Amino acid sequence: MSIAYRGERFEGYNQPKRTPGHATKSHAVLAKDGNTVRLIRFGQQGVKGAGSNPDSDIYKKARNGDTDRPSAADFKATYKVLNKTKPQRAK
Repeated sequence: MSIAYRGERFEGYNQPKRTPGHATKSHAVLAKDGNTVRLIRFGQQGVKGAGSNPDSDIYKKARNGDTDRPSAADFKATYKVLNKTKPQRAK
């Protein structure tokens, strides 16, 4: 089943497709929810992903980047320690 919508062909509703000819977005999907049909474009054109080797060291580091950064709780705990060691000002 092929659907034509605004000059583009889609394999069906809720089936994403690549759009290499679009200026800014890399993919599009014809989303249908009840009677509402919308064309949704997403993704950044030209982004290079992991490709055929998603477990390489570079992509593991990128994937684990959030866990390598200090969390807000760690920051608050460190700040409290630093704040206690500062001499108090005379009022």
